[in-house]
Amino acid sequence: MNIDIISFLINLTCILLLPSLKFSIAVDTLDLSQSFTNGMTLVSQGEKFVLGFFSPMNSNKSYLGIWYKNIPVQTVVWVANGVKPINDSSSGILTLNDTGNLVLKQRDEVVWYTTSQQGSLNPVAQLLDSGNLVIRGEKETNPEVYLWQSFDYPSDTILPGMKLGWNLRTHTERRMTSWKSPDDPSPGDLYWGSLLYNYPEQYLMQGTKKYVRVGPWNGLHFSGVPDQKPNNVYAYNFVSNKDEIYYTYSMLNDSVISRMELNQTDSIYYRYVWSEDQQIWNVMKSLPKDRCDYYRKCGVYGICTITGSLLCECLSGFSPRSPAAWNSSDWSQGCVRNKPLNCTNKLNDGFVKVKGLKIPDCSHTWVDQTIGLNECRLKCLNNCSCTAYTNSNITGEGSGCVMWFGDLIDIREFENDGQDLYIRMDASELGKEGHDGLKKNLISILASIIIASGMLFFGYRLYILRHRITEDSENIELEGGRGSEDEDDLDLPLLTYSTLVTATDNFSIKNKIGEGGFGPVYKGRLASRQEIAVKRLSSDSGQGINELKNEVKLIAKLQHRNLVKLLGCCIEEEHRMLVYEYMPNNSLNWLIFGMNISNILIPW
Repeated sequence: MNIDIISFLINLTCILLLPSLKFSIAVDTLDLSQSFTNGMTLVSQGEKFVLGFFSPMNSNKSYLGIWYKNIPVQTVVWVANGVKPINDSSSGILTLNDTGNLVLKQRDEVVWYTTSQQGSLNPVAQLLDSGNLVIRGEKETNPEVYLWQSFDYPSDTILPGMKLGWNLRTHTERRMTSWKSPDDPSPGDLYWGSLLYNYPEQYLMQGTKKYVRVGPWNGLHFSGVPDQKPNNVYAYNFVSNKDEIYYTYSMLNDSVISRMELNQTDSIYYRYVWSEDQQIWNVMKSLPKDRCDYYRKCGVYGICTITGSLLCECLSGFSPRSPAAWNSSDWSQGCVRNKPLNCTNKLNDGFVKVKGLKIPDCSHTWVDQTIGLNECRLKCLNNCSCTAYTNSNITGEGSGCVMWFGDLIDIREFENDGQDLYIRMDASELGKEGHDGLKKNLISILASIIIASGMLFFGYRLYILRHRITEDSENIELEGGRGSEDEDDLDLPLLTYSTLVTATDNFSIKNKIGEGGFGPVYKGRLASRQEIAVKRLSSDSGQGINELKNEVKLIAKLQHRNLVKLLGCCIEEEHRMLVYEYMPNNSLNWLIFGMNISNILIPW
């Protein structure tokens, strides 16, 4: 066989096989120089996901999407052009332009494009092992500065690491939306989204109507999904801050493949886990799982109980609005109070504690994360429009406060889980538990008043004491503070020993002006420049503290304008002294050393 024949056969083989071959360009990335057409694929580095063109079963239209690489049943997890398909299977072309955006065209018509506003000198599009298609700078590795990512635009599937919720900085929502049908990836009317109430909730919506209320995050799980507990398959997390509010989950074992999907045909949310042994997707969870999951099944103030003899019952203290409709299993009109709240004396109202619930619709709520249950009760009681309250976070012993205003809607009872709700009732409708709660409430109010009054009184006394101390410390020495209670009746200022030491130059011999049997007398000068005479009791005089106090009181009472003035005294530890006004020209000597009144009254 000559060379020409061999070459012809090789070329013929390539021509025949070419349409069925799929090509991978640059493995997982697309750059400015490349075009991506039907038959080509990007494969993530770990060969977990594939980006390419696909056509759903029974459809001749083409879509750009992402699917699992190693799962034999093609399972598409993201679609780019679901709204506008390519009308055949060969004319689609994907390029990356120099502004850092992907553009998908059918011939010359744009059918889909990304909207990054940041731009980059050398942008590349890359498919990651998480299933996330990203646009980034060629050398950029920080996910926070990606130019664009498919995870921000979910289709009908949520993968580990994707976020369900809101970017509050851009006010854009990340929601998953069902396909219209297995043959049509265009958006259906079933979606999982978040409503930004004061106490944000997540819902399954049908168009603009609430279909299944998943409820708010209560610190452990969504209120409507109490079986969302820690497990060995996946971990979940809820984040709420000034920038974002979202739910996400992650796999605890990389070998386990799991996804969340909304199915328009069944109107059900599924969580799937891939079974390698059976080669099928097993359903791990679904929602709605029973009739009580459907929104507002039992109307206002009705409670749905899947294990009860009747699906719907009225809360205690309420009766069916239409008994005839209720008895025929039409619960849509709900229930009304047996005794309306009139708020003429709101402190007579109380609360009935109902356990194990999915808490009511949070459309009209008020939340304070900084206070506890007791303060929450008081705030609710003092607002006539408040109809119920509970903790906003049930972790541990519970924290935070959420209060409801208006009718309570979409309540269900769980057999073993759920959380407590405190429902406002007129005092006449309270059972023993309610009266006990009312009693506790009144006790709490009274205790709060007593504690507050005590604190105010203590604060006032502390202020007065500090004011007196400050006022006393600012006086001159002769107007010094009192001593102990035993000294309060001396009716004279008490001077400190240190003051008199300073005034007499440490009782210097040069300041000594005389001495008697009772002890020496010193001349001194106070800081106010007033001259004084200090009579110091000697340690061997036999004078006791009581005798000295008696003398001081008696001398003070006998003071006369023609006698020298007794200014004060010092009674500090072993130091006992009398302080006189200093009289020059020996007039003081006559009083103290001639006819000394103290020697006459009490022998020193």
